[in-house]
Amino acid sequence: MRPILDPALEELLEARHSHPSISLMLPFEPKMAAKADLNRMLKKFINEAEDGIREKHDTEIGWLVLNKLKQLIASLNFSTYKKSIAIYVSPFFEKVLYLDIIVEPKLTINGSFAIREVLLSKKKARKFLLLTLSGKECKAYIGDSHLLMNVKTDIPSHIAAFRSDLPEKVGNFSDSTEIKQVLTEKFLRYTDQGLTALLHAYSLLPVFVVGTKKILGIFRKITRNEKHIISYIHGSHVEDGPAELLQLLMPYLNDWEKVHQQDIKHQLEIAADDGLLARGLHEVLKQANRQNARLLVLEKDYTSSAPAVNGKNYSKFSYIKDSVDEAIEKVLEAGGDVEFMESGLLDEYQHITLIERHK
Repeated sequence: MRPILDPALEELLEARHSHPSISLMLPFEPKMAAKADLNRMLKKFINEAEDGIREKHDTEIGWLVLNKLKQLIASLNFSTYKKSIAIYVSPFFEKVLYLDIIVEPKLTINGSFAIREVLLSKKKARKFLLLTLSGKECKAYIGDSHLLMNVKTDIPSHIAAFRSDLPEKVGNFSDSTEIKQVLTEKFLRYTDQGLTALLHAYSLLPVFVVGTKKILGIFRKITRNEKHIISYIHGSHVEDGPAELLQLLMPYLNDWEKVHQQDIKHQLEIAADDGLLARGLHEVLKQANRQNARLLVLEKDYTSSAPAVNGKNYSKFSYIKDSVDEAIEKVLEAGGDVEFMESGLLDEYQHITLIERHK
């Protein structure tokens, strides 16, 4: 149960304006790093926290809070498979969150701490899939802002591999244009199957597809991955190298937040089609409590106007302020992710929505 402070104690604390608190967020992957290296990093942050307490709150209660931080760090789980931790300590609360997201290191002394700050410290990875097409060939890449790498699929990358598989009645056509059309459509259908496999292998990354206007017109009609595709880019670039392709994508990479929000909207549409979408705070909390959340999406300024929507009250000194914060915490603790969108973009989802892992 969430701790609730006595009203008289809250009034006393508020009158004193502030109390010492420490929040620490940092990458923490014990399965990927040597324990000695992690301990050195943790020691560094303890020393920085000690300097901060000495400077800002050199009192008995300040050192008490620092000792609580040391105790929490000493009891960290080095067997976890998570990627980051968020620690919060004050005279009245202490919490360690193990997260499946990667955060930027951040230490705060005496600042207010809210669960949303964890998300503000999350590293924004500009990862994507790229498909380049021509009438004869396709190439697939995975990339980010700085690097583009070719990836292989089980699907042949050249149209010649399908020529021997033509049905006899098609192979006997005298019209070479018709044969070419049948081959092209078959080639692109198999290419789309390869894209489906890549999307499953690389966590449903956003996709860019590059090709001539004619080829893209055919591909758009047959693809089953339309809602994963951010943009179709016209041009003959299948022979271009990684540097040239990255330059081609630069307008999108420079406006990545727009790409990211479009990708989230696509994910919500796919989840709705699959019956895996919870809409509104009540349904979101239900799935969060069941630990059945892959992705929570909410408008960045959305808060609960009814803090006790689930029958709980929240202390103003807790890092959990309302039921929205509680939903965020539960999703993160269960290994899910959380994304914010601009105000008004989730009106049709009642401002907060959740993609379920399963029914």
